[in-house]
Amino acid sequence: MALGILVFVIILFNYKEDKQVFVKKSIDYKGIIALSGLLITTLLLFQGLGETNLNKSVIWIMVFLLIGFAVLFVRIEKHANDPIIPLALFKNNIFTIQILTALLLSAIQIGFQTYFPMWLQAIYKASAAIAGLTVTPSPVLWLISSFFVGFLMKKWAPKYISIALILIMVLFYLPLTFIESTVIQLIFYVISGITGASLGIIITMNTLISQRVVDQSLLGTASAMLTLGRTLGQTLATGIFGLTFNLTINHQLSNIKVINISMVNSYISSSYKSEHISLLNGVILSGLHNVFLIVLIILGVVLILNIMAKNVEPIK
Repeated sequence: MALGILVFVIILFNYKEDKQVFVKKSIDYKGIIALSGLLITTLLLFQGLGETNLNKSVIWIMVFLLIGFAVLFVRIEKHANDPIIPLALFKNNIFTIQILTALLLSAIQIGFQTYFPMWLQAIYKASAAIAGLTVTPSPVLWLISSFFVGFLMKKWAPKYISIALILIMVLFYLPLTFIESTVIQLIFYVISGITGASLGIIITMNTLISQRVVDQSLLGTASAMLTLGRTLGQTLATGIFGLTFNLTINHQLSNIKVINISMVNSYISSSYKSEHISLLNGVILSGLHNVFLIVLIILGVVLILNIMAKNVEPIK
């Protein structure tokens, strides 16, 4: 209570704010409807791609709807008086790269958070609680590393900080494309921590830079777009990683007749006893390797984007 009163007094007597001039603007209802349709269709499409049994007819319908809503949204926003998402923002090289970086790195975040516990449960037969702990270092180091963003941005240009951290992540994720079940479990906790620390710095910088390079009147829009990009990245990645994992498993099973998908699912989710343990491990590992190969490709794209960024000076 005392702290609340102190904060109230400080704000009341010391916080000065420029007087805002409120102008009534028209609401972009058409843009809202088109954007909602685009996002819902995108979510349904990528959720469908992540399913074990793909319904190709539904997938194609979603693809055509997605394209239709995307074209409609762009046309509406170009002619709107006060667009819900000003497309002119994307003409800014720095802003566009911040959005794309946040989107793609959020995809990597959902990748290790989903497949590290699965890896430990399926291959190492760790309990659900122990497997879940592999993602714990990430939020802890995310929080700690974010405190150093201001110091780092004053010393070095944001693009160079991002490039260095992305290269570190590439180095640590590369082994996940080929390691076998004999590797110690500690590597997953280390990679989780490295990922959390790196994302804590890069995504915090994304937010600060995005707000810095847009007009003051568009701060809210810029922040909302960054949040939307992160959410969308996680959603898209869930479908892409799920599709990659399922296609790899199905391809492996087509060449191995003694095990089937139900045996694989049972082996992943429980201490399933089978005489074909080595085969099951091999099938699941191949799926996990390909998932993290996609993660490496995403990191490569993020690296290229940040090399192209124009923010080459430290931010004072």
